[in-house]
Amino acid sequence: MPLDLSPDQLLRWYIDAGLDESIGDAAVDRFAASAVPAAPRMVAVPPSPAAFPAAAAAPSVQPHSVPSRQGGGTAAHIAAECRDLEQLRLALEGFDGLPLKKTALSTVFADGNPAAAVMCIGEAPGQEEDRRGLPFVGRSGKLLDRMLASIGLDRDSAYITNVLPWRPLDNRKPTPDEVAVCLPFVTRHIELVDPLVLILFGGAAASAILARHDGINRLRGRWFDFSSPGLPRPVPAMPTFHPAYLLRTPAAKREAWRDLLAVRRRLNVSA
Repeated sequence: MPLDLSPDQLLRWYIDAGLDESIGDAAVDRFAASAVPAAPRMVAVPPSPAAFPAAAAAPSVQPHSVPSRQGGGTAAHIAAECRDLEQLRLALEGFDGLPLKKTALSTVFADGNPAAAVMCIGEAPGQEEDRRGLPFVGRSGKLLDRMLASIGLDRDSAYITNVLPWRPLDNRKPTPDEVAVCLPFVTRHIELVDPLVLILFGGAAASAILARHDGINRLRGRWFDFSSPGLPRPVPAMPTFHPAYLLRTPAAKREAWRDLLAVRRRLNVSA
């Protein structure tokens, strides 16, 4: 290293060489330090077991037993556990197995008299039903009231619900998967009400309850027996046009009127 460098030039030379940190003012002779013998290493020897009294064995900690949820979490198991309509309503309100519920405002359970002889089942709530939390309260609901009145019934002498308790966005048709998820709940609903007669409004309700793929034009006007393990006997079911369809197709009201007359005759025989 040249000796005729100024202090600034020497500092610059150190920085360029990569020496940017000062360790001490005096240099350390590493060779001399290594010649000093190292102090003997102290090794800790564990005491003999006899030096201490035997400690009492720590009690084993057992996890708290958590009872398993009876029946699991599927819709079929949850519905089967319901012993009355209030339990079924609460089960639906707490059920999170269908994404459709997250977009709905209300769980639309039912309306009318659960002790009535007639149980009416539609497809799904519309916008007004979703807002008010009751089935068949919009324009189609008003028409349903007139249809029931034509055979001497009203909301005090009939019980009304839907296959789906939650409104599909934009009132679209429910998908088969959505119907399949809700079917155990509506089946249990029928079992708990145990009506004398079912009226199935619309093709979606008829197909779901009767497990048939025929269109409503082929199903309406014919009696079918709805059977379920929770019913003491099969329940006669009459499919007919949905009131919303009748609003769009007034000419079909004549066939719907005939279907309702058949219901009235069946009720008269059962009375």
